[in-house]
Amino acid sequence: MKLVSIPKEKYEDYRLDVIFNCYKWDPQFLDNNTIAKYVVVITEDENKELKEYTEKLDEETRNAEKIINQNLNLAKPLAIPRKVFKELERMKNYYEDKHIRLMRYDFHPTVEGNWAVSEVNSDVPGGFAEASLMPETANSLFEKDKYWSINFSDILVNAISKKVINNGTIMLVHCTSYSDDRQVMQFLGDKLKERGFNIIYGAADHLRFKENKAISILDGNEGNIDAIFRFTPLEWLKDIKPKRWEGYFDTITPSCNHPIAIFAQTKRFPLIWDSLEKLGANFSTWRKLLPQTLEVKSVKDKEGFIFKPACGRVGEKISIKEACIDDEYKKIIDDVKKHSKQYIAQKRFNSKPLIGENGEAFHLCLGSYSVDGKHAGYYGRISKTPRIDSNSADIPVLIERSNKNDK
Repeated sequence: MKLVSIPKEKYEDYRLDVIFNCYKWDPQFLDNNTIAKYVVVITEDENKELKEYTEKLDEETRNAEKIINQNLNLAKPLAIPRKVFKELERMKNYYEDKHIRLMRYDFHPTVEGNWAVSEVNSDVPGGFAEASLMPETANSLFEKDKYWSINFSDILVNAISKKVINNGTIMLVHCTSYSDDRQVMQFLGDKLKERGFNIIYGAADHLRFKENKAISILDGNEGNIDAIFRFTPLEWLKDIKPKRWEGYFDTITPSCNHPIAIFAQTKRFPLIWDSLEKLGANFSTWRKLLPQTLEVKSVKDKEGFIFKPACGRVGEKISIKEACIDDEYKKIIDDVKKHSKQYIAQKRFNSKPLIGENGEAFHLCLGSYSVDGKHAGYYGRISKTPRIDSNSADIPVLIERSNKNDK
């Protein structure tokens, strides 16, 4: 695995291409450029290893979800918001083969030469264009047939096409006032339109449910919905308060992702593994890759642990001290003390930075997707600190050909 610089004389054109042709409408976060000047290149062997790990993790996660769904008392330690938890009983009609299951597992190289997994983005993972168009665009800047990439969107759209009727209507549910959400949905919508689907861009309250089936009430787009693609985090729905939000939990309309995704989305998921294993679950791959995860109260005076919020996203409120700005670290620790059940303590792994051509060091998060149990490509991000958050830059992931005649 290595960082390879995008040719300097080509970078500015590449950046514009990414913005205007690759749906990267938010190329800055504050003063930080979020389009990396590098690509990350992994070997064929590393790709094979990550693929195997991803599919094993995915099998373990999906099996655990089914067990929890039949034993909801086990979910009480997960810190799922109360209003959401009240609706979980509705999911008894969940059938995995009727829905599209999308997840992204975040891998990090370690100084020991292994991989560590920090979490699974189980509910609404993003990065679709960055995992599809960015690698193809970057690859065109290098010697032909030296590298190859996986187009995540092709795999996702194929999976959707298998479970949604031809030329069906799909509502892409997202926070419509946010451009960073819309760029993800616009990219996916354009891909689905190419396959002949009718696409509606809507918010969570633009759906109602009758006899467990989804119906659009959006002006000018009223009628039956053949599939829901939800990009609004499930725990946000309780704050958005759409009038018929409980319909998401028991709809038989094909969905990506179904609310069953909430179980593994919370960072407190590992705290119930022992109980789940007594009911037949297997977490051998998870236990190999995820650092030790404990209740906050269990690590008092122990060294080497960091704190993570149960429902945190995009690296927010993770207590990696050198990544915190101003009094952020103190605020996190104060909040952990006040709301310890809303956090977990996790043994910190030793992230191995990759070195750029000028001696710059970057920490890498390699998000590895799964779609319906199969590996589906990568979303890469790099950061100057070990915390991968909103300041991180998106980086294309390319695979080095071991044999130029094989892909």
